[in-house]
This record gives sequence, structure tokens and C-alpha cells, in this order.
Amino acid sequence: MGGNGLRDLICPGAASMYTAKGRLDANAMLKQYSPLVRRLAHQMIAKLPANVELDDLIQVGMIGLSDALSRFDSAQGVQFETFATQRIRGAMLDELRGSDWMSRGDRRQQRSIESAVHKLEQRLGRAPSEGEIAKEMGLTLSDYQELLHKVRGTQLVYLEDMTGDDGDDDYLDRHVADEGSNPLAMLNDHRMRAALVEAIKNLPEREQYVMSMYYEHDMNLKEIAAVLKVTESRVCQLHSQSIARLRSRLREW
Repeated sequence: MGGNGLRDLICPGAASMYTAKGRLDANAMLKQYSPLVRRLAHQMIAKLPANVELDDLIQVGMIGLSDALSRFDSAQGVQFETFATQRIRGAMLDELRGSDWMSRGDRRQQRSIESAVHKLEQRLGRAPSEGEIAKEMGLTLSDYQELLHKVRGTQLVYLEDMTGDDGDDDYLDRHVADEGSNPLAMLNDHRMRAALVEAIKNLPEREQYVMSMYYEHDMNLKEIAAVLKVTESRVCQLHSQSIARLRSRLREW
């Protein structure tokens, strides 16, 4: 294949991706396609637990991009971006599979909070206070708040929830794959988002602020604590409690 054809496969019209000697400039390629890594990471993390760090996914994705650069074969007749996307997403999925996100004990404790929230909401017809949740669980307020901190980083969707009933190892791949060409998946995603938005509107005001700053504005716990004028530990508690409320309301979705 001629030089122009190879360049079109790599990055159409991007002669700047080559050195003066006509060789592929790896550093320029990494810079050129780093936005692709970030885009894929943002798409994936939207469907993953809150304790999965975006920066971790991006770092792993950049490794996948570097691997794609070393393995790309223009003779296959595929655009580089298509090939790189597969390698980047694959690297991210491998990282997710190999990570231990949350212990079974922590998940049980998180679900006990969700159960208490659900029972109180059914009984009271409103969002229960921290004190009411603590009493329902047979805990003092301080013990309950300590528990909220212990299960910090809890998530709206557990990775174990992404396991197929028959041990389907490919379930995670499908769950975080690009579903733009699947109308049913898009419809389900829109319904889930609508249900989630409605559930967030019903959170206590301070918890709404926490969720908005954390998920919409990509602020970390320290930054949120500064805005709310509380400790970082308190923000962690509010986040964990918010997740428990949301999971309780979305459990029948």
C-alpha cells in the first residue's frame, strides 16, 4: 500500500503524524488519539460503580492505545481509530475484571442500609432522616454514620450485578460496550436515566448537591466538602447514603 493510503488508514489527512523520515511518530499519535481514550473512558464509567476512578481507566486506556500503535497492521484494511478503539476498550475491561472493587461484607452492609431505607420510605411516604435509618437498623447515629463511611465508594450498579445468571463472562463486555447502534439498548438507557433523574430530585437537598457536584461537575470529595463547608468524611457519608436511597428507589426499575 502506498504512503498516502497508509496515512489515510492511520488518520485521514494527518501527514503531521509522520516524522521527516516518513516514519510514524508514536508521540504525535498518542497526543492525537488521547481524546479518544478520554471519550471511551467517560462512556464506560457512566455505566460503572462510582468507586471506579476515571483517571485509572484513562491511564489503562492510554496503555491500550500504545499497544494498538505497536500492533496496527495497515494491510488489514481497517482504520486505525477502529482498531485502537477495540484495543483501548479491551484494556479497560481487563482492568475491571482484575480489580477487587468491594468486599462481600461491605456489599451486605450496603444492602442492609438500602433495605432499611426502602422499608422506611414505604412506611413514612418520604425520605427518612439519618436518625430514622439508624434506628431502623438498631444502630446509634454515630455508628450508622461510621458504617456509611466504611462503605464509601459504594455504587449505583455493582459489578456483581453485571454477572450473567449462567456465569456469562461476556456480560460485562456487552454492558459497557458501545450500544449506539442498538435502539432497544438506547431506549432502556434513556428510561434508566429518566428514572434516575426523578429519583435524584427526591433526595434531600444536601444530598442532591453532593450528587450533582460529584457526577455532573466531576468534583472530588475534597472540593465538595469545601463548597458545603463540611468535612470530606461527611461528604463521603452523604454520598454513600444517597446511593443507598437511589438503589432503593430504582430496585424495581
